[in-house]
Amino acid sequence: MADDFSQSLTPPVSPFAPDSLCDLTPAQPPCFSCCDTKEDPTRALSADGYASRGSLKRLLLRLDPAPAEYETDTVEIFGFSWVTETALVESTKLLFGLFRQKIYRLETLMQSSSHDFGQAGNLHYEAEDLRQQCISFLQYVKVFLHRYLEPPSTLEAVPLHPYEELEAQLPSALLEELFSITLLIGRLKDLPVNVQSAFTIQNQGKIFPPSWHLLHLHLDIHWSLLEILHILGHKMQGQVVYAHQFVNLTGENLTDTSLFDEHLCSLLCDLTGLAIGKYGKVRPTEALSSHHYLCSCTKELWVLLMHLLEYRSKVLHTQSFWSYMNSLLRPLVSGKPATEQFSGFPTHCKDPLGFTWWLVTHLAMLGQYSRNGTIQSEKPLGDNWTFVAELLKLTCNPKGGLTEEQIRMHVHCCLSVSLLWEPSTSAVSTLWDYYSKNLSASFTVPWLGVSGLGTLCKTPLALLEQARSCCCPSPLHSSGHTQLYRSANSFHIFLRVLALCLAQDRAGGAPQRQIKGRIYSKFSSKKMQELSEAGLMNFLLLFLVVARQVELEDVAGRACELLGFLPSNCPPGHRTLVWRGQLSLLLLGLDVGAQANWLASSFNDTAKEFYNKNTEVSRRLALWGPLGSYLEGVAEVFETSTSLSLSEEKLLNEGFDWLLPACCHRQSELNSALGFLQIVLAQLRRVHQRSVHLTPTLGWAPKANVMKERHLAVAAALWAHFFPFLRSRRLYETPPPQLADAAAGFTLLAFDLPSSAPQDLQPNPVQSIIQIFGWDDTVHPLLVTRYLPHVLQNSELVSSLSSESGVAVPGSAQSLSVRAWFRCVLQQHLHKNPDGSDSRTARTVEEQLCELTRLVLRLPEVDTLLQNAGLQPTANKLEPSVALEMFIKAVGSMYCGLQTLSERSTMVSRALDYIGDTLKHIKPSLVSKNQETLQLTYWAFGCIVKHWSPLLATSKAQTLLFNIVNGLLLPHHLTQQDKALRDSLPLYLQGLLVASSVSQSSGANLKQQLQAVTRRYLDHFLPASPSMGIIANHPVLLGACESSPSPRGVALRRTIIEVLCESFLQFKGHAPPPRLASVLMFLFELLRRNRDTDPTLLTLPLPPVLRCVMLVNEPQVLSGPVNTSIFFPTLYNSAPLRSFVEKNAGVYDRQVYGVLESVSVLDPSVVRALIPDLSLSLRNTEHKRGLGKNAALRSAYKKLLSLLGESGQAEITALEED
Repeated sequence: MADDFSQSLTPPVSPFAPDSLCDLTPAQPPCFSCCDTKEDPTRALSADGYASRGSLKRLLLRLDPAPAEYETDTVEIFGFSWVTETALVESTKLLFGLFRQKIYRLETLMQSSSHDFGQAGNLHYEAEDLRQQCISFLQYVKVFLHRYLEPPSTLEAVPLHPYEELEAQLPSALLEELFSITLLIGRLKDLPVNVQSAFTIQNQGKIFPPSWHLLHLHLDIHWSLLEILHILGHKMQGQVVYAHQFVNLTGENLTDTSLFDEHLCSLLCDLTGLAIGKYGKVRPTEALSSHHYLCSCTKELWVLLMHLLEYRSKVLHTQSFWSYMNSLLRPLVSGKPATEQFSGFPTHCKDPLGFTWWLVTHLAMLGQYSRNGTIQSEKPLGDNWTFVAELLKLTCNPKGGLTEEQIRMHVHCCLSVSLLWEPSTSAVSTLWDYYSKNLSASFTVPWLGVSGLGTLCKTPLALLEQARSCCCPSPLHSSGHTQLYRSANSFHIFLRVLALCLAQDRAGGAPQRQIKGRIYSKFSSKKMQELSEAGLMNFLLLFLVVARQVELEDVAGRACELLGFLPSNCPPGHRTLVWRGQLSLLLLGLDVGAQANWLASSFNDTAKEFYNKNTEVSRRLALWGPLGSYLEGVAEVFETSTSLSLSEEKLLNEGFDWLLPACCHRQSELNSALGFLQIVLAQLRRVHQRSVHLTPTLGWAPKANVMKERHLAVAAALWAHFFPFLRSRRLYETPPPQLADAAAGFTLLAFDLPSSAPQDLQPNPVQSIIQIFGWDDTVHPLLVTRYLPHVLQNSELVSSLSSESGVAVPGSAQSLSVRAWFRCVLQQHLHKNPDGSDSRTARTVEEQLCELTRLVLRLPEVDTLLQNAGLQPTANKLEPSVALEMFIKAVGSMYCGLQTLSERSTMVSRALDYIGDTLKHIKPSLVSKNQETLQLTYWAFGCIVKHWSPLLATSKAQTLLFNIVNGLLLPHHLTQQDKALRDSLPLYLQGLLVASSVSQSSGANLKQQLQAVTRRYLDHFLPASPSMGIIANHPVLLGACESSPSPRGVALRRTIIEVLCESFLQFKGHAPPPRLASVLMFLFELLRRNRDTDPTLLTLPLPPVLRCVMLVNEPQVLSGPVNTSIFFPTLYNSAPLRSFVEKNAGVYDRQVYGVLESVSVLDPSVVRALIPDLSLSLRNTEHKRGLGKNAALRSAYKKLLSLLGESGQAEITALEED
């Protein structure tokens, strides 16, 4: 080294020189660094790298590599200070020798790696310092060449200064040193395994082993060598630089250009080899998300090489980046050995063609990076379609024997480069040639399972959505694009490539016409008939993509023409797909008329076969596939249409006349058909209302008229082909809910477009339809309770019904709705299971009835009744029975509050309208074993009788009252009604009493009815033997009891007592009344519970009671509380008792004395008053006998007198004196 220093004209400054001679340490030069970079394909390159620091940009713009550095007189390199402007010229070998020493030192450190953290940190910092010294030296070389290397001049015969001689030799000497560096560091592929493993080292707090620093230093050196050679060539202005000493020693030429090419090719070869190693671990599903570079530094190196080579190609007219890569990869895919230029290239690769696709795609993605290291929209790197076309031919070559697994990845890569570059017509043509021959293939990857089957298009809209997804591919780096391998097959990916190519020429230029012509030319009658279901699906998807990108009508017409080649007896699966495809074209906006005839004819024929009773069950099941698909597709056509102005009514053709009746065999099919009808009805109304409410503008009227005509045409088709079916099925025993929904849809359609309804529904189609499905008493409650809520919740429709006249049946629309509701409430429990549990139908009726109840209470007429009666509901949701009672009370209250006769007469008519002929509909309830139904029926009519009693007493309503009594209370047979009657009989008794008292014309008849009902149920519920528990709950007794006496209560009790006296306390000959003890107990409870004070009422039952007690010797009659308490009425009036004595004393003296003994216990004074009469009667009896004193009779009489105090004793004395 001393010799080297002695030869220097400007030896280095001593490292121990004063600080004044040394400047501040310059900023660190750019270098490869991946310690702060995450794996993100769209993220900018490392901030410390050559692109982000501007080094690449300055290189290509021929600017100073480090404009702010090396401005001082001296520069520190490898720990020594050197004269900035002369060091490289004077000390070339010395500096490069020091450079090599630092590399050797770093390699030595690598062998000293330690797992001890403290030592690992020391090794990291030392290795990092060594690398920075090497990078700084290389940066100095670039700066020196740019600033101080003078262009070569013509040699003249003048003596040169020794420095000038050295300066002239610098390019050759530098070239030799650079060549020696390449020999020193070797190639990336030859690095030891422990060094190459540093590519995969993760960030560990920025503490890296020496192998990591050595590896990245190698990358820095490889790039810097190319930079230096590029700068050298520029400074030499095209003059070739020869390595003279090397040529003299070896006889081989070495120039700056040859070294650049050799080093570049070796670097490209090694980077590609590293990519081959990584590709071996890449699954096809991860091809687009797994990158070809091992770390972000090699990624940046690829970007640097691309820009450098593209620049040299444009300026120096050398090979482009893609030219180098094509030369490298072409032998690989063809199976030939690599050219000499790329010696050392790996000879084995598991899938050369797949690898080439993968590498080219990822390199194309790197072409998005700008010179600044950021992603940019413009594409600085040119395309490589020429080579990709070669790859496509290899992919599509049937002799290659490639599987879908491989082809899918290749086409996926082709789509990626199509997104990056301008789409290629030739590429599309090559792919179409392949797929046109394999259109019926399944394109499945077995190991992907279900995810690899692609999207199943079960409806026209789904098919169209898939076509749309093909026309709008996901962004390049999105998960939708990178995961496309899993979600789409290769044909679907090809369609995306096709759509991109068609989209670049929207005006229908030559490329577009060429592609369309190629597609059309591949189909013939034979080809169409050979298509499998999968092939037909691919055919439809292909034409949908083309139709969406180019002329819709032309493509649709051609598609229909080709579909016409299919045989008429094609399998149902083919027919399903054909209809689905044609309906998808309609969803694109094609006028239905363009293909309506064929589609309608095909649908009609299929529906007829489906309807035919001779069709086998298996065949019917198969035919439902295309028919159900047709329903779904037409529904989507209507749902997606904004105007219904494309002749959609032609889709609603005669085929439905066959289809709908045939669907009745299976509930699922019927539900599908009715669901389809609801969708069409709702969309027609929605579109029509939107057109009506559009803001009128100039010129809008003609368009509005045209739209209305189209809407009327659609409505006419619905009325003609669907409404008759609904009408014929309204009397089903268990109608499906969709039937009511569809009927409601027709009702609202008639409201919006009344002129569209058929003649038999005119002139008031809305009311006519409601009569058919809602007001008709023969319609099942399940249908009514679902249908009417749809109608009643439309306030505009309800208002129109209230204002219109001419209803099809007597009564107002609101009254008829109340009548239907009333009937449904009464019949709500008829559909329960025999054991009384809720069936599905019963639960459905109950739920729907609650909603109908809410809406009925909101009707203006009903709401007014409730408000006037002060019975406004407080809860949002009332039980139907509670609401019914409230409504009945409101009607009765309203009637009682009216003053004039005309108002009352009108109210009676309204009330009768509310009820209608409901009695005839409760006959099933009366024979039902369901107790809930019976109880509800009896309770409801009991409420009517009680709360409407003044109203029912009128001449108009008496018939209803008599029918209620005769039908419910006085039938010939009572079987299951005991519980229902027991609960509701008090309501009837109270109501009948009021009616009989206020009726002016039939009061006597009503009185007789009341007595008959009382007589019947006194007898029916009276126990054979006295039982206080049974008597206390006797319904007649409960109906007559009240907390405080009232005139109506007294009148009812009088009627009950009269019935008791006439029918239950009379002797039949010598036979006593049956169940006398129970009757007396009932009478006792009746008098005990009520605080009546009217003597006439209280004494009314005494005569027959006294007679029964006198003549009946049953212990149950003579004992117990009844024996004494029954004579309470005598306390108020002794006349009945006196009459009793006068009638019976001469015949039944002893029995009379026994009765009087019981009375004396209650009130002796009453009996004392009878002593004269009793004594006279005794003497008269003895006188008539003529036998003198009757000792036995006198003894019984004295026993009575002994209970009467002093008066009794005095009379006893008088008798003894006789």
